[in-house]
Formats: sequence, structure tokens, C-alpha cells
Amino acid sequence: MTKSEAPRLVVGVSGASGALLAIRLLRALSELDVESHLVASRAASLTLAHETDLTLADLAAMASVAYRPGQIGASIASGSFPTLGMIVAPCSVKTMSEIATGVASSLLTRAADVTLKERRPLVLMVRESPLHLGHLRTMVQLAEMGAAIVPPVPAFYAGPTDLTAIADQCVGRALDLFGFRWRGVRRWGEDISALAGDGS
Repeated sequence: MTKSEAPRLVVGVSGASGALLAIRLLRALSELDVESHLVASRAASLTLAHETDLTLADLAAMASVAYRPGQIGASIASGSFPTLGMIVAPCSVKTMSEIATGVASSLLTRAADVTLKERRPLVLMVRESPLHLGHLRTMVQLAEMGAAIVPPVPAFYAGPTDLTAIADQCVGRALDLFGFRWRGVRRWGEDISALAGDGS
């Protein structure tokens, strides 16, 4: 498969906690032969440095193409550039709120707005808890606009033994929404035996 023939997915990384999600997502896309177009916010570099031993340059090296947050003229800022959609992992409440209101103050939020207007899947792995009413209303607004709100919630039935296993399960389930089946997901009824019962 040549680069031009590979499916493309935009990956946004905000400054929310959960840098491991971005790392594992880029690894998954590489294994799936999906062309990844990465844009990270300025705050993402701080979180990456705090939670990992990697720099933003290291993260960019994992992507097929990487853009600066202020690079508004980038290809992913235009709806004429074909992609399968976009995942923001992790997604901060600030980033979520900007997307919901159409505020395109950076390439990340501009790319998300383009994804919505082109009716492409937009998956937001929102990292915040507890949620107040304003957060919930913003999520409802985004769901009504066509986005999928996919918080990185552990699937305890999968028996994760470390943070990477938790991240892989969350990332893999997000990729399911684009029709990809990644090896990082342990699936109920396949890898994990379904519970027996009469349904009552």
C-alpha cells in the first residue's frame, strides 16, 4: 500500500492527562497501515513531559505527518483534504468546549470543526471527572452535532494488568468506530468468554 492509497486519520492531542492514549493510538494506526496526521496543542507538550520520557518531537516522529498547532494553512484545515475523520486523544474540556462552539483558535480545533462540517466521524476521548452540568451540556451539544464522546473508561472485564493494557483497550474501542479492528482490544465473546445465563 502506497502512502497515497492508505486511509488517513487525523489525530489531535490536547493537554489533558492521558498522553499514553496518544502514544498507543499512533502505534495502533501504524500497525493498521493508517496514515496518521498529528496535531498537538501547546499544552500537550507539558503533559507529555510530565507523564512520559518523550518529547513532542518524539511523538511527532510516531506519526506519518505532524503539524504545528498554529499551522492554520495545513492540509487538515481544509475539507477538500480527504480523511476518514479525527480522534482527539486525550481531549481536554477546554478543547471540547472550543470544538462545540466553533472556536477555531488552533489547528487542532480547526481540524475538528472541518471534520464535523464534512460529516466525518469525530471521536473525543474526553478526560475529566467529575463532570458538572456545563460539561454535560457541552457533550450533548457535540453529540447533536455528530461527534462521539468516548471517555477512556477502563474495561475491567478485559483483565488489564497495566496502564498500557487499559490504554490499548480504550484506543481500540475508539478505532472500532472507524471500522478498524486492532489487536489491542480484548473482545467479549471472542477473547473473553461470555457469561452463561438464561437471560433472566
